[in-house]
Amino acid sequence: MKKSTAITIIVLLLIGIAALVFFNLRQRKDMQEMTEQMAFEKEQLQEEYEDLAIQFDGYQQMDIKNDSLQDLLSREQQRVQDLLEELRVTRVTNARRIAELKKELATVRAVMVQYVAQIDSLNRTNEQLTKENKQLNRQYQEASSLAQQLHEEKTQLTAVVQRAAMLEVTNFVVTPLNKRDRKTRVVGQMTKLQFDYTIAKNITCEPGKKIVYLRVTDPNGNLLGEERGYSFAFEDGVLSASAQREFEYTGEECSGILYVNLPEEVTQGFYSADFFIDGNMIGSFPFEIRK
Repeated sequence: MKKSTAITIIVLLLIGIAALVFFNLRQRKDMQEMTEQMAFEKEQLQEEYEDLAIQFDGYQQMDIKNDSLQDLLSREQQRVQDLLEELRVTRVTNARRIAELKKELATVRAVMVQYVAQIDSLNRTNEQLTKENKQLNRQYQEASSLAQQLHEEKTQLTAVVQRAAMLEVTNFVVTPLNKRDRKTRVVGQMTKLQFDYTIAKNITCEPGKKIVYLRVTDPNGNLLGEERGYSFAFEDGVLSASAQREFEYTGEECSGILYVNLPEEVTQGFYSADFFIDGNMIGSFPFEIRK
């Protein structure tokens, strides 16, 4: 072999070796750059998963009035956690799985957007219902207040009507009588008392048969004529009467007379004569017996 040929072959071999070394170094550099790019993408993907997990945590803290939606959110949140854990242990060189995890992230985000829309819709509905409920409560309170006011006005009006319908005794006169039913001023001769009275006109009062009751008490508060056994209802109890008389009331003025026996020993001092009709006191008159 000629010397020039050998040199040529050696030069070509050196060039080939240099080319192989160059391409090998270039391939290593490309692989390193690709690995660094995959590591960067994995890191970004992991951050996105972590942000998504934080968003799910925030939605789980909300008071969602829908159990089904709450369960779906919990499932998706767990899914994000599982994918995040898988991503953390996936090698940066596993480009296929990282790409799949990236697609999974996009799917979960799309699902979350739907859930967020449902949550917003529920919140708006709840706000509207809360507003309507407050309005209904306010209307109910106003209606209750009005009903209470009307009840009080009705009660007051009923009381006014009842007072207006109450009869009234006028022209009261008491006359002491002796045993011959003649007027006397001598205390020792008095045996009974005559009570003349007039019931005033009242067109508001319901006409019909009525009973007037008279209670006469002496200066010591003792009831005269209690032995007759007359009684009537008054307020929440029953009172005894000294005398009573039934009459027909037409709404016009009418007069009457009642008699009450005195005890054998007449007490001097101030007496009281109280008239009652329909469970109401319609007149009270003090009078004095003295020498």
